[in-house]
Amino acid sequence: MYYFLNIHHIAYTIHKNIIMKKTTIFITTVCLAVATSCSDKFLDVQPKAALAVTVLQNKAGVNSLLIGAYSLLDGWATPEGAYRSYNVGADNWVYGSVASDDAYKGTIAGDQPNISLIEQNNIQSDNIYFRGKWRGMYDGIARSNDVLQAMAAAKDMTDAEKAQVNAEARFLRGHYHFELKKMFNMVPYIDEKIYNPNDLESTKLPNNVDIWPNIMADLKAAYDILPAKQSQVGRPTKWAAAAEMGKAYLFQKKYAEAKPLLEAVVASGQYRLADRYHDNFKAVTNNNAESIFEVQYSVNDGASGGENGNIGSTLNYPYGGGGVTTCCGFFQPSQNLVNSFRTDVTGLPLMDTFNATDVTSDQGIESTAAFTPYAGPVDPRLDWTVGRRGIPYLDWGVHPGKNYVRDQSYGGPFSPKKHVMYKSDVGTNTFAGNPRLNANNYRMIRYSHVLLWLAEIEVEIGDLNKARGYVNQIRKRAANPDGFVKTADGKAAANYVISEYTASWTDRDLARKAVQFEERLEFGMEGHRRFDLVRWGIADQVLNTYYVGESVPTKRTYLKGVTFTKGKHEYFPIPIQEIFNSKKGSTATLTQNPGYN
Repeated sequence: MYYFLNIHHIAYTIHKNIIMKKTTIFITTVCLAVATSCSDKFLDVQPKAALAVTVLQNKAGVNSLLIGAYSLLDGWATPEGAYRSYNVGADNWVYGSVASDDAYKGTIAGDQPNISLIEQNNIQSDNIYFRGKWRGMYDGIARSNDVLQAMAAAKDMTDAEKAQVNAEARFLRGHYHFELKKMFNMVPYIDEKIYNPNDLESTKLPNNVDIWPNIMADLKAAYDILPAKQSQVGRPTKWAAAAEMGKAYLFQKKYAEAKPLLEAVVASGQYRLADRYHDNFKAVTNNNAESIFEVQYSVNDGASGGENGNIGSTLNYPYGGGGVTTCCGFFQPSQNLVNSFRTDVTGLPLMDTFNATDVTSDQGIESTAAFTPYAGPVDPRLDWTVGRRGIPYLDWGVHPGKNYVRDQSYGGPFSPKKHVMYKSDVGTNTFAGNPRLNANNYRMIRYSHVLLWLAEIEVEIGDLNKARGYVNQIRKRAANPDGFVKTADGKAAANYVISEYTASWTDRDLARKAVQFEERLEFGMEGHRRFDLVRWGIADQVLNTYYVGESVPTKRTYLKGVTFTKGKHEYFPIPIQEIFNSKKGSTATLTQNPGYN
């Protein structure tokens, strides 16, 4: 059942300002069929290691339930069955990046073949990854509804306290439904009025209604009540709700509705771009001035197995080589993404011709052999997004190339970087039992998102040069030499050339292309790319061009013949097991998406 069988394990917080620590208890609704020979007293026995729901219908219980709802932001709840960390991670690395032109699955062909099928658009409804994401998000929805139901019955909470809890729970519920909407499109919306813990079939709803109005109502309820600032990091503010609403409106192409919300975030004066781009990807600069909403990670906090670290990315590290880790080699940047950071001699992107020439790689070259890195001009954000031979890899030393890659011939020569821990983090911001589990938060919404979303809006319904101004704020920050990757002697590690757009924008199509290209550069390898291509309506054009370019002998031949089918591949299939589980009697309440079985 897609509502996770009404079994929700709830996370508590111990650490003073982080709300993602998970000491688990279980709240279980148990339906017992008792033989007539059993004593009635049997029905009065509480199950061991379980709590009655009424125990949590108070201020302390409601807050514990709310923290449990927050804990599903990273998707991780239990290793049971198909419900695994890597298919529910907050950063959507499989669905937003590997399923786009930004990244390859990486590692070797036989490892996690279900990701390979998604990468190659061989998308089937029985792929366990889709079911994992579905279950993770509906579990988050279930927990949010648990909060609202317990809050309604709590007698020791003031109206103000209930209003605050209601706003946070509805923000989370709106977010989880939003994730499902952009993944699967037609999905059921479930709120606390629909969900009846005494009726396991109460959530078996048809997916024949567009749930955008429900999502927007949840986010609006949060926006109306949430404070401008929270005393605990990790809890959404009014501006986080505004940004999430603005994003949701962009997915619906409702630019006029999104504009005042995003402008209000700017006008709040509460956020600014970090001086250095890479400060958005370091544990020691979590929750900085650019952060609007982050998924909080923590380590060495008593949680079993370090599960409060960035567990969804636990596979995505350089492989071997005596360096960062010995596992696992997944999530390798594509040559296409690397090429997109090429610039002309003036420092502007090569939007139409970026992929005509490859940035030099060490494909097929041993780490012991000589290699000269690419000398052409590149955007400095390249080397904070991608690990490549001859360039410092955070503070681990110079990336050695092949020794950091499990199988270059399959996954290419590049390494992921943004979520990776620094060497200086080891032992403090990394889990003692596994350094790949670290406390580098996932920045779900940054101020740079808001600026570029406003640029999109100005292109569509406003002033092209105002759009240019928003883009130039992003490029000006990227051009800060203090933020360049540097060699040991303090020099720029590559030929970094980047400039702002100086000529007025007069062509709306070119302006749109420039904004969309900037979003790729700014948010590469952050799990947004495929969803952006779909909402812009260009996924078929961009990805089919990408597949052709990659299917040459020197790149990823497994992409030869792959196509993105318009009208089908914009969304993933409803997991077939959830369709089976949705049956009432012999009739399924869920309907499969077009083009899938």
